[in-house]
Amino acid sequence: MERISILGFILAILYFITTELACNGYTHMSNNIQSEQEALIDFKSGLKDPNNRLSSWKGSNYCYWQGITCEKDTGIVISIDLHNPYPRENVYENWSSMNLSGEIRPSLTKLKSLKYLDLSFNSFKGMAIPQLFGSLKNLLYLNLSGAEFSGTIPSNFRNLSNLQYLDLSNWQYLDLYSEDMSYDDFEYFNDLSIGNIEWMASLVSLKYLGMDYVDLSSVGSEWVEVLNKLPILTELHLHGCSLSGSIPSPSFVNFTSLCVISINSNQFISMFPEWLLNVSSLGSIDISNNQLHGRIPLGLGELPNLQYVDLSDNDNLRGNISQLLRKSWKKIEFLNFHRNELHGKFFS
Repeated sequence: MERISILGFILAILYFITTELACNGYTHMSNNIQSEQEALIDFKSGLKDPNNRLSSWKGSNYCYWQGITCEKDTGIVISIDLHNPYPRENVYENWSSMNLSGEIRPSLTKLKSLKYLDLSFNSFKGMAIPQLFGSLKNLLYLNLSGAEFSGTIPSNFRNLSNLQYLDLSNWQYLDLYSEDMSYDDFEYFNDLSIGNIEWMASLVSLKYLGMDYVDLSSVGSEWVEVLNKLPILTELHLHGCSLSGSIPSPSFVNFTSLCVISINSNQFISMFPEWLLNVSSLGSIDISNNQLHGRIPLGLGELPNLQYVDLSDNDNLRGNISQLLRKSWKKIEFLNFHRNELHGKFFS
Protein backbone atom coordinates (compact mmCIF):
# COMPACT_ATOMS: atom_id res chain seq x y z
CA MET A 1 0.00 0.00 0.00
CA GLU A 2 2.82 2.34 0.89
CA ARG A 3 4.44 1.79 -2.52
CA ILE A 4 1.13 2.53 -4.26
CA SER A 5 0.77 5.75 -2.29
CA ILE A 6 4.29 6.87 -3.20
CA LEU A 7 3.69 6.01 -6.88
CA GLY A 8 0.43 7.93 -6.84
CA PHE A 9 2.17 10.92 -5.28
CA ILE A 10 4.89 10.87 -7.96
CA LEU A 11 2.31 10.63 -10.76
CA ALA A 12 0.38 13.54 -9.27
CA ILE A 13 3.54 15.66 -9.16
CA LEU A 14 4.39 14.76 -12.79
CA TYR A 15 0.85 15.61 -13.88
CA PHE A 16 1.05 18.97 -12.12
CA ILE A 17 4.43 19.82 -13.71
CA THR A 18 3.29 18.73 -17.19
CA THR A 19 0.07 20.71 -16.94
CA GLU A 20 1.91 23.78 -15.68
CA LEU A 21 4.45 23.63 -18.51
CA ALA A 22 1.72 23.14 -21.10
CA CYS A 23 -0.25 26.10 -19.77
CA ASN A 24 2.83 28.30 -19.64
CA GLY A 25 3.78 27.25 -23.16
CA TYR A 26 0.30 27.99 -24.45
CA THR A 27 0.26 31.37 -22.69
CA HIS A 28 3.70 32.22 -24.12
CA MET A 29 2.58 31.24 -27.64
CA SER A 30 -0.63 33.25 -27.27
CA ASN A 31 1.37 36.28 -26.17
CA ASN A 32 3.68 35.86 -29.16
CA ILE A 33 0.75 35.64 -31.57
CA GLN A 34 -0.85 38.76 -30.11
CA SER A 35 2.45 40.64 -30.25
CA GLU A 36 3.06 39.66 -33.90
CA GLN A 37 -0.45 40.71 -34.93
CA GLU A 38 -0.24 44.03 -33.10
CA ALA A 39 3.13 44.78 -34.72
CA LEU A 40 1.72 44.13 -38.20
CA ILE A 41 -1.38 46.26 -37.60
CA ASP A 42 0.75 49.14 -36.36
CA PHE A 43 3.14 48.73 -39.31
CA LYS A 44 0.17 48.92 -41.70
CA SER A 45 -1.14 52.07 -39.98
CA GLY A 46 1.94 53.98 -41.14
CA LEU A 47 1.49 53.05 -44.80
CA LYS A 48 -0.56 54.84 -47.44
CA ASP A 49 -2.31 52.29 -49.63
CA PRO A 50 -4.32 54.04 -52.37
CA ASN A 51 -5.28 50.85 -54.17
CA ASN A 52 -6.21 48.98 -50.97
CA ARG A 53 -3.58 46.30 -51.56
CA LEU A 54 -3.64 45.44 -47.86
CA SER A 55 -7.40 44.91 -47.65
CA SER A 56 -6.81 41.38 -46.33
CA TRP A 57 -4.99 42.75 -43.27
CA LYS A 58 -7.88 42.31 -40.86
CA GLY A 59 -9.12 39.61 -38.54
CA SER A 60 -6.98 37.40 -36.34
CA ASN A 61 -5.50 35.00 -38.92
CA TYR A 62 -2.61 37.27 -39.94
CA CYS A 63 -0.59 34.41 -41.43
CA TYR A 64 -3.02 34.51 -44.37
CA TRP A 65 -2.76 38.25 -44.92
CA GLN A 66 -1.42 39.41 -48.29
CA GLY A 67 2.39 39.30 -48.34
CA ILE A 68 2.79 37.61 -44.93
CA THR A 69 4.42 34.23 -44.32
CA CYS A 70 4.62 32.56 -40.91
CA GLU A 71 6.27 29.53 -39.40
CA LYS A 72 3.66 26.77 -39.53
CA ASP A 73 3.81 25.61 -35.93
CA THR A 74 4.38 28.87 -34.08
CA GLY A 75 2.61 31.60 -36.05
CA ILE A 76 5.77 33.70 -35.94
CA VAL A 77 6.13 36.07 -38.91
CA ILE A 78 9.21 35.26 -40.99
CA SER A 79 8.47 37.08 -44.26
CA ILE A 80 6.90 40.35 -45.45
CA ASP A 81 6.73 40.72 -49.23
CA LEU A 82 5.05 43.98 -50.25
CA HIS A 83 6.94 44.75 -53.46
CA ASN A 84 5.07 46.68 -56.13
CA PRO A 85 3.75 44.05 -58.58
CA TYR A 86 4.40 46.44 -61.51
CA PRO A 87 8.09 47.27 -61.02
CA ARG A 88 9.08 47.53 -64.68
CA GLU A 89 5.72 47.86 -66.42
CA ASN A 90 5.65 50.40 -69.22
CA VAL A 91 2.38 51.82 -67.89
CA TYR A 92 2.90 54.54 -65.32
CA GLU A 93 -0.70 54.43 -64.10
CA ASN A 94 -0.40 50.76 -63.10
CA TRP A 95 2.86 51.32 -61.26
CA SER A 96 1.72 54.45 -59.41
CA SER A 97 -1.67 53.07 -58.39
CA MET A 98 -0.05 50.08 -56.70
CA ASN A 99 2.53 52.11 -54.78
CA LEU A 100 2.73 51.92 -51.03
CA SER A 101 4.10 55.04 -49.38
CA GLY A 102 4.01 56.72 -45.97
CA GLU A 103 6.29 55.83 -43.07
CA ILE A 104 8.00 52.69 -41.78
CA ARG A 105 6.77 52.24 -38.22
CA PRO A 106 9.21 51.11 -35.46
CA SER A 107 6.81 48.26 -34.62
CA LEU A 108 8.54 46.34 -37.42
CA THR A 109 11.39 45.62 -34.99
CA LYS A 110 9.01 43.61 -32.78
CA LEU A 111 9.00 40.91 -35.45
CA LYS A 112 12.12 39.33 -33.98
CA SER A 113 12.22 36.33 -36.34
CA LEU A 114 11.72 38.26 -39.59
CA LYS A 115 13.99 36.80 -42.27
CA TYR A 116 12.62 38.24 -45.52
CA LEU A 117 11.59 41.84 -46.24
CA ASP A 118 10.77 43.19 -49.70
CA LEU A 119 9.46 46.75 -50.14
CA SER A 120 10.91 47.24 -53.61
CA PHE A 121 9.48 49.56 -56.27
CA ASN A 122 7.13 51.35 -53.92
CA SER A 123 7.28 55.12 -53.42
CA PHE A 124 8.64 56.43 -50.12
CA LYS A 125 9.34 59.76 -51.83
CA GLY A 126 12.71 60.79 -50.52
CA MET A 127 12.35 59.41 -47.01
CA ALA A 128 15.64 58.41 -45.40
CA ILE A 129 16.17 54.68 -45.03
CA PRO A 130 15.07 54.04 -41.42
CA GLN A 131 17.77 53.10 -38.93
CA LEU A 132 15.42 50.43 -37.60
CA PHE A 133 16.27 48.11 -40.51
CA GLY A 134 19.68 47.67 -38.90
CA SER A 135 17.95 46.12 -35.87
CA LEU A 136 16.42 43.24 -37.84
CA LYS A 137 19.36 40.96 -37.10
CA ASN A 138 17.75 37.75 -38.38
CA LEU A 139 17.16 39.10 -41.88
CA LEU A 140 18.45 36.93 -44.71
CA TYR A 141 16.87 38.98 -47.52
CA LEU A 142 16.34 42.75 -47.77
CA ASN A 143 15.14 44.43 -50.96
CA LEU A 144 14.53 48.20 -50.94
CA SER A 145 15.40 48.74 -54.60
CA GLY A 146 13.49 51.36 -56.57
CA ALA A 147 11.50 52.42 -53.50
CA GLU A 148 12.61 56.09 -53.70
CA PHE A 149 14.50 56.23 -50.43
CA SER A 150 17.15 58.94 -50.21
CA GLY A 151 20.01 60.15 -48.04
CA THR A 152 22.89 58.13 -46.64
CA ILE A 153 22.49 54.38 -46.19
CA PRO A 154 22.65 53.76 -42.41
CA SER A 155 25.96 52.35 -41.22
CA ASN A 156 24.13 50.23 -38.62
CA PHE A 157 23.38 47.85 -41.48
CA ARG A 158 26.66 46.34 -40.29
CA ASN A 159 24.53 44.51 -37.70
CA LEU A 160 22.92 42.40 -40.43
CA SER A 161 25.61 39.72 -40.40
CA ASN A 162 23.12 37.01 -41.44
CA LEU A 163 22.04 38.89 -44.56
CA GLN A 164 22.51 36.94 -47.79
CA TYR A 165 20.71 39.22 -50.26
CA LEU A 166 20.81 43.03 -50.17
CA ASP A 167 19.40 45.20 -52.96
CA LEU A 168 19.40 48.97 -52.44
CA SER A 169 19.50 49.85 -56.14
CA ASN A 170 18.17 53.33 -56.78
CA TRP A 171 16.47 52.56 -60.08
CA GLN A 172 15.19 55.40 -62.22
CA TYR A 173 11.73 55.18 -63.73
CA LEU A 174 12.45 56.92 -67.00
CA ASP A 175 10.84 54.01 -68.83
CA LEU A 176 7.62 54.75 -66.95
CA TYR A 177 7.35 58.26 -68.33
CA SER A 178 3.86 59.61 -68.77
CA GLU A 179 2.54 63.03 -69.74
CA ASP A 180 0.72 63.00 -66.41
CA MET A 181 3.98 62.83 -64.45
CA SER A 182 5.19 65.96 -62.69
CA TYR A 183 8.64 67.03 -61.55
CA ASP A 184 7.80 65.60 -58.13
CA ASP A 185 7.65 62.12 -59.66
CA PHE A 186 11.35 62.38 -60.56
CA GLU A 187 12.50 64.45 -57.59
CA TYR A 188 13.78 61.57 -55.51
CA PHE A 189 15.80 59.65 -58.09
CA ASN A 190 19.55 59.21 -57.72
CA ASP A 191 19.67 60.60 -54.19
CA LEU A 192 20.93 57.62 -52.22
CA SER A 193 24.55 57.46 -51.14
CA ILE A 194 27.18 55.81 -48.96
CA GLY A 195 29.64 57.99 -47.09
CA ASN A 196 31.89 55.33 -45.57
CA ILE A 197 31.81 51.83 -47.01
CA GLU A 198 33.80 50.13 -44.23
CA TRP A 199 30.65 48.83 -42.50
CA MET A 200 29.94 46.55 -45.46
CA ALA A 201 32.85 44.31 -44.46
CA SER A 202 30.64 43.06 -41.60
CA LEU A 203 28.10 41.51 -43.99
CA VAL A 204 30.01 38.24 -44.00
CA SER A 205 27.05 36.11 -45.17
CA LEU A 206 26.27 38.27 -48.20
CA LYS A 207 25.90 36.52 -51.55
CA TYR A 208 24.09 39.19 -53.60
CA LEU A 209 24.79 42.93 -53.45
CA GLY A 210 22.83 45.34 -55.66
CA MET A 211 23.56 49.07 -55.39
CA ASP A 212 22.93 50.30 -58.93
CA TYR A 213 22.67 54.11 -59.07
CA VAL A 214 23.69 54.53 -55.43
CA ASP A 215 26.20 57.39 -55.22
CA LEU A 216 29.56 55.92 -54.19
CA SER A 217 31.65 58.90 -55.30
CA SER A 218 32.93 59.56 -51.78
CA VAL A 219 34.21 56.04 -51.04
CA GLY A 220 37.30 56.47 -53.21
CA SER A 221 39.20 53.30 -54.06
CA GLU A 222 38.22 51.46 -50.86
CA TRP A 223 35.29 49.63 -52.43
CA VAL A 224 37.36 46.77 -53.87
CA GLU A 225 39.29 46.09 -50.66
CA VAL A 226 36.15 46.20 -48.51
CA LEU A 227 34.02 44.00 -50.76
CA ASN A 228 36.93 41.59 -51.13
CA LYS A 229 36.36 40.76 -47.43
CA LEU A 230 32.97 39.18 -48.20
CA PRO A 231 33.95 35.51 -48.51
CA ILE A 232 30.89 34.14 -50.32
CA LEU A 233 29.84 37.14 -52.44
CA THR A 234 28.41 35.77 -55.69
CA GLU A 235 26.91 38.79 -57.48
CA LEU A 236 28.08 42.42 -57.40
CA HIS A 237 26.01 45.11 -59.15
CA LEU A 238 27.39 48.68 -59.06
CA HIS A 239 25.94 50.17 -62.25
CA GLY A 240 26.06 53.97 -62.48
CA CYS A 241 27.50 54.59 -59.00
CA SER A 242 29.81 57.52 -59.90
CA LEU A 243 32.90 55.45 -59.13
CA SER A 244 35.96 57.01 -60.71
CA GLY A 245 39.71 56.81 -61.14
CA SER A 246 41.59 53.56 -61.52
CA ILE A 247 40.01 50.22 -60.64
CA PRO A 248 42.24 49.16 -57.74
CA SER A 249 43.72 45.71 -57.18
CA PRO A 250 43.01 44.01 -53.84
CA SER A 251 46.04 43.07 -51.78
CA PHE A 252 44.83 39.47 -51.93
CA VAL A 253 42.07 38.21 -54.22
CA ASN A 254 39.38 36.72 -51.98
CA PHE A 255 36.52 36.79 -54.51
CA THR A 256 36.56 33.01 -54.76
CA SER A 257 32.77 32.72 -55.23
CA LEU A 258 32.16 35.75 -57.46
CA CYS A 259 30.09 34.85 -60.54
CA VAL A 260 28.79 38.26 -61.66
CA ILE A 261 30.49 41.66 -61.58
CA SER A 262 28.65 44.59 -63.14
CA ILE A 263 30.43 47.94 -62.73
CA ASN A 264 29.34 49.54 -65.99
CA SER A 265 28.41 53.20 -66.58
CA ASN A 266 30.81 54.61 -64.01
CA GLN A 267 33.70 57.03 -64.56
CA PHE A 268 36.67 54.70 -64.40
CA ILE A 269 39.84 55.82 -66.17
CA SER A 270 41.75 52.61 -65.84
CA MET A 271 43.46 49.65 -67.37
CA PHE A 272 41.43 46.45 -67.46
CA PRO A 273 41.59 45.04 -63.88
CA GLU A 274 43.72 41.97 -64.51
CA TRP A 275 43.08 40.58 -61.03
CA LEU A 276 39.73 39.45 -62.44
CA LEU A 277 41.66 36.83 -64.41
CA ASN A 278 42.35 35.11 -61.07
CA VAL A 279 38.63 34.71 -60.32
CA SER A 280 37.88 31.42 -62.07
CA SER A 281 34.25 31.39 -60.88
CA LEU A 282 33.33 34.44 -62.99
CA GLY A 283 30.48 33.89 -65.43
CA SER A 284 29.65 37.52 -66.27
CA ILE A 285 31.78 40.69 -66.56
CA ASP A 286 30.30 44.07 -67.49
CA ILE A 287 32.62 47.09 -67.41
CA SER A 288 31.03 48.82 -70.40
CA ASN A 289 30.57 52.57 -70.77
CA ASN A 290 33.65 53.67 -68.84
CA GLN A 291 37.04 54.97 -69.98
CA LEU A 292 39.14 51.82 -69.88
CA HIS A 293 42.36 51.91 -71.87
CA GLY A 294 45.27 49.63 -72.70
CA ARG A 295 45.16 46.09 -74.03
CA ILE A 296 42.36 43.62 -73.50
CA PRO A 297 44.18 40.74 -71.78
CA LEU A 298 44.25 37.51 -73.78
CA GLY A 299 43.77 35.58 -70.54
CA LEU A 300 40.17 36.78 -70.45
CA GLY A 301 39.29 34.08 -72.97
CA GLU A 302 40.69 31.37 -70.71
CA LEU A 303 38.34 31.93 -67.77
CA PRO A 304 36.61 28.53 -67.62
CA ASN A 305 33.08 29.66 -66.63
CA LEU A 306 32.79 32.94 -68.51
CA GLN A 307 29.53 33.29 -70.48
CA TYR A 308 28.99 37.05 -70.75
CA VAL A 309 31.50 39.85 -71.43
CA ASP A 310 30.61 43.48 -72.17
CA LEU A 311 33.52 45.92 -72.56
CA SER A 312 31.76 48.14 -75.10
CA ASP A 313 31.82 51.95 -75.17
CA ASN A 314 35.21 52.40 -73.54
CA ASP A 315 36.72 53.87 -76.73
CA ASN A 316 40.37 53.23 -75.81
CA LEU A 317 40.65 49.50 -75.16
CA ARG A 318 42.98 47.88 -77.69
CA GLY A 319 43.35 44.35 -78.96
CA ASN A 320 43.82 42.04 -81.91
CA ILE A 321 40.45 40.44 -82.57
CA SER A 322 41.88 37.34 -84.23
CA GLN A 323 44.23 36.71 -81.27
CA LEU A 324 41.42 37.23 -78.79
CA LEU A 325 39.10 34.83 -80.59
CA ARG A 326 41.77 32.11 -80.75
CA LYS A 327 41.40 31.66 -77.00
CA SER A 328 39.14 28.90 -75.75
CA TRP A 329 36.09 30.93 -74.60
CA LYS A 330 34.67 27.59 -73.45
CA LYS A 331 31.22 28.76 -72.37
CA ILE A 332 30.92 32.21 -73.95
CA GLU A 333 27.44 33.24 -75.12
CA PHE A 334 27.74 37.03 -75.35
CA LEU A 335 30.85 39.05 -76.26
CA ASN A 336 30.74 42.81 -76.88
CA PHE A 337 33.82 44.92 -77.70
CA HIS A 338 31.87 47.61 -79.60
CA ARG A 339 33.40 51.12 -79.75
CA ASN A 340 36.95 50.23 -78.84
CA GLU A 341 40.19 50.14 -80.83
CA LEU A 342 40.26 46.55 -82.05
CA HIS A 343 42.05 45.48 -85.20
CA GLY A 344 42.76 42.28 -87.09
CA LYS A 345 40.45 39.92 -88.95
CA PHE A 346 37.76 37.47 -88.00
CA PHE A 347 38.36 33.86 -88.94
CA SER A 348 37.22 33.03 -92.44
